[in-house]
Amino acid sequence: MEVVLNGRDLTIEQVVAVAREGAKVVLSEQAKAAVIKARAYVDKKLSEKAVIYGLTTGFGKFSDIFISEEETKPLQRNLIISHSCGMGDPLPTDVVRAAMLLRCNALSRGNSGIRLEALNTLVNMINAGVHPRIPEKGSLGASGDLAPLSHMVLVMLGEGHAEYKGEMLTGKEAMKKAGIPTIELAAKEGLALINGTQIMTAIGCLAVYDARNLAKTADIVGAMTCEAQLGILKAFDHKVHDLRGHKGQKDVAKNLLNILKDSNLAHEINPDKVQDAYTIRCMPQIHGASRDAIDYVWDAVTREINAVTDNPLIFADEDEVISGGNFHGQPMALAFDFLKIAVSEYANVSERRIERMVNSQLSNGLPAFLTEHGGVNSGFMIAQYSAASMVSENKIYAHPASVDSIPSSANQEDHVSMGTTAARTARMILDNSQKVLAIELFTAYQALTFRGKEKLSSATRAVYDYIAKSVAPVDHDIVMHYEMVKFDKMIKNNEIVKVAETKCGKLL
Repeated sequence: MEVVLNGRDLTIEQVVAVAREGAKVVLSEQAKAAVIKARAYVDKKLSEKAVIYGLTTGFGKFSDIFISEEETKPLQRNLIISHSCGMGDPLPTDVVRAAMLLRCNALSRGNSGIRLEALNTLVNMINAGVHPRIPEKGSLGASGDLAPLSHMVLVMLGEGHAEYKGEMLTGKEAMKKAGIPTIELAAKEGLALINGTQIMTAIGCLAVYDARNLAKTADIVGAMTCEAQLGILKAFDHKVHDLRGHKGQKDVAKNLLNILKDSNLAHEINPDKVQDAYTIRCMPQIHGASRDAIDYVWDAVTREINAVTDNPLIFADEDEVISGGNFHGQPMALAFDFLKIAVSEYANVSERRIERMVNSQLSNGLPAFLTEHGGVNSGFMIAQYSAASMVSENKIYAHPASVDSIPSSANQEDHVSMGTTAARTARMILDNSQKVLAIELFTAYQALTFRGKEKLSSATRAVYDYIAKSVAPVDHDIVMHYEMVKFDKMIKNNEIVKVAETKCGKLL
């Protein structure tokens, strides 16, 4: 697969293809022409000794200091060296690749003034698999992701460290082994490479992609719990949801009816009860609201991955260089805080459905903690504890990062977005929520073993049989951790959705 960049129509799916599947990246002819044109304009302004922020001035609080033409190259190098202040563990490889791609896409628009040679260096690094070591902490998300993106650029200069073919090397060694010449930055290039929102957007882009997949998985897992709870399907009738009109709610209701259409456990009515608890009955309303939030974030991210977010911006046709604030991460910070809340809710409701299956007072006849040998055996007692722990942890991470701000650069940058913190905590919440749904899937699998798999719908029976290939129902106590890890991988690999859709068709 090949992804062609022009700065305008990159998709989230293409980002995933490059980040995780190794798709190759090329610049369109349109992009090359735009980059060359903008650079020629920058060179013209330099020759005219024009005073332009970041070209012939210092940065931030030093913007009132004029830089001579002879000092422009040291200025750009010093910018990268001094701003490489990240801390913490390195970002995952898929996030690094996504960030590099997004920076290339923004630069390919032709409003940044970078040389084509410098942009090609970054493209070649992606295609060769040279992945800079970028610490995950250190960005305020205001003048973009200055610190982490500086670590990316270090490798272009032959500095820093990078992973190449599974080995962590110095930047110089990695570039040499990959056959990519290092570069010396020209005027404006350092700022063009680091002044943007690409780290937060890369993290959030992959998170929202995985969240959309998790939305389908949650419907399938919830449907299995509905069967285990002998649920009432009439609550999912389209007439109910049409009256409210929210798209996510209507889609979830359709999915649940589709997944459970031939179940012999969940029926339109149940003579033994009038209605189910909210965690079953209100799945369309709960899951659906999260879906609508995820769709909002998806749209915001789609705009941002095609945005030009550095500063100053070059408008060669209008003979203008404008110093603005597109690097400010607020649009992404708010979106990723919303994503955190939406994904947290999947875990919240999932843990409560787990409780209904393991608690014999709520489970419609299932044995306590889903073991026939209670007392000697604890069954699924502590599996629910584990889920509850991660739900509680999510409540801490879900605190909105965007409501915080701390001034920087001697109060020149006096409001910051904390968007990268929002993206990082969204990724943490996503991981926890995937794990909680994995525990629910394990619990539902055990509960449905007691109900009888022959009574399951075609779709949930396919999922049950798929699980049974690697996990046996629990008869006596075992080390649950090892099985729970298997379920976590099933959720993360989107395997449950693929299996269910072989029987019920494409889910919404």
